[in-house]
Amino acid sequence: MAETSAPGDTLQDIVGFKHPLPHLAKSLKEQRNTKIVAFGSSSTAGTRLVVPYPAWLELMLRDEFGIQMINEFDKRMINVINRGVGGEEASTELRRMQSDVIDEKPALVIWQVGTNAVFHSDDPRFAFEKVVNAIAEGLDRLAKIPADVILMDSQYTTAVVEKPEKKQLSDTMVKRVSELAEAAGVDVFRRYALMEYWQKTIAMRELIDPADTDVLHLSDWATRNVTEVLFNQIKKAVNAAGFT
Repeated sequence: MAETSAPGDTLQDIVGFKHPLPHLAKSLKEQRNTKIVAFGSSSTAGTRLVVPYPAWLELMLRDEFGIQMINEFDKRMINVINRGVGGEEASTELRRMQSDVIDEKPALVIWQVGTNAVFHSDDPRFAFEKVVNAIAEGLDRLAKIPADVILMDSQYTTAVVEKPEKKQLSDTMVKRVSELAEAAGVDVFRRYALMEYWQKTIAMRELIDPADTDVLHLSDWATRNVTEVLFNQIKKAVNAAGFT
């Protein structure tokens, strides 16, 4: 793997959040234990030997917010609960949203969607409109609980952008995810645009797990750097909500 430097937090116009994260900020201020649920498919669950983003995010959040004593005995505990299942999509994830997400009573839900609808576009289980409708329904369910929500859109890897028809479908999915988030008043983490920007200066092979014959999943480098950008936006949104 090349030693390449990621743009980090310099892409605010691409990845910046529109909304603060008041539930997460409140939990960090008032609770010893803060729960975040990462919900999604294989790039949430993890593949092969690539450490998935929820594990990196937990370490980064603990390092930033977990070092403070909340009373004379205890430091804050932050847990990012990994509820990723490889090969799923919003249309198949709704059946486990209650048990895997809502029942955990998280302060923040990060829901990764969209990639498998493109990758498996010939499979009726992942029909485009079925997935879009499922995202909308899931957002309606999440709106009823006291938690912040971040939608993480598709990844930008060879399997979902190399062929023109796949690239067009990926672009359309990203647009629909953004529209759904706007209607629901939640933030979008624009992973697709971020990786597309990186790909202009970084070879695509650096973004993809070299052991992945599907050329779909992120490399260690990409996963770590995507997570760092996500972490920086979460930190800004928590501070915007009044956490000091």
